[in-house]
Amino acid sequence: MKLTKSERMELQQQAAARNARADSARHARLILLLADGLTWAEIRAKLDCSDSYIDRWSKRFESDRLAGLFARHAGRERYKVTDRLEARVLARTTKHKPADGSTHWSSRKLAAELGGDISHMTVARIWARHGIKPHLLEGYLTSNDPDFETKAADVIGLYLNPPQNAVVFRVDEKTAIQALDRLDPVLPLSPGRAERHGFEYFRHGTLSLYAAFNTKTGEVLGKTATRHTSAEFVAFLTDIVANQPKGKEIHVIADNLSAHKTKHVEQFLATHSNVHMHFTPTYSSWLNQVELWFAKIERDVIARGVFTSLPDLKRKLMRYIRQYNEQPKPVKWKYCDLSRRITPDSIVTVH
Repeated sequence: MKLTKSERMELQQQAAARNARADSARHARLILLLADGLTWAEIRAKLDCSDSYIDRWSKRFESDRLAGLFARHAGRERYKVTDRLEARVLARTTKHKPADGSTHWSSRKLAAELGGDISHMTVARIWARHGIKPHLLEGYLTSNDPDFETKAADVIGLYLNPPQNAVVFRVDEKTAIQALDRLDPVLPLSPGRAERHGFEYFRHGTLSLYAAFNTKTGEVLGKTATRHTSAEFVAFLTDIVANQPKGKEIHVIADNLSAHKTKHVEQFLATHSNVHMHFTPTYSSWLNQVELWFAKIERDVIARGVFTSLPDLKRKLMRYIRQYNEQPKPVKWKYCDLSRRITPDSIVTVH
């Protein structure tokens, strides 16, 4: 194949171009290799192409010269999503389930359901535009407490505007903490490899952790127990009183566990007039600040911990609490969504 000087220069520019189409550069390299006298076998090795590819583009060049190297298919007009089609996709997604019994749609299933008139990528783009995520599932829990607003406002008032010269504790139990001991050695963290634990473990028993979270300072008073009974709860309340100045007003926020409302607790409150109990509404763990701290100790100590015995578990839990109390952090509680039923005007502050 013979090339004129101008044709060779143009082909060399196309083959070396860094911002041009890759297929155009490949066509140019093919013609230059043919003009240099390389065999088809050598060209196949250099360009990783087939004989039909070499035959097609060499004939096009011989027929139309440089003009023959450009692709003749101009492409199709960009697919436009009409409002009607978009509404159809959204209605099918939100109001129907797949016919195969699946619990939710995938983009490919929905595209096939609509008869092939739309691609799965178009379905995905419509979902993204409207913030629809069929693959995600979120849980919710609604309180059935008839006094929800009164109790919630009482607790929120203690967080935002606690009584003067009083201390507020959020008290709860983290039950059934397992003392798990790994049967295989722990392989430590190393570059390119995460820490690894053996699959098998041995249970040494369980402990319950009582925690009183000081809502003002963030300090935690902790105590472990083998059981979580009303007697243990009263004993923990006694510890809270003992750790405060004599006669100081103490407000304790607790959940609705039956162990928190027994005769033993009532007798304790009768003999300690400075202690006031406040109960959160049912199914309202979001009002529980100590749950945030429980999540922290679960993440830092319990989830990946190796405990050789119950005393070892207790020692490590209490050591963590002591270290935490050296730099405690209170929860920055903020309630500013005025669209909800509880407003600042409904907050009840206990004095």
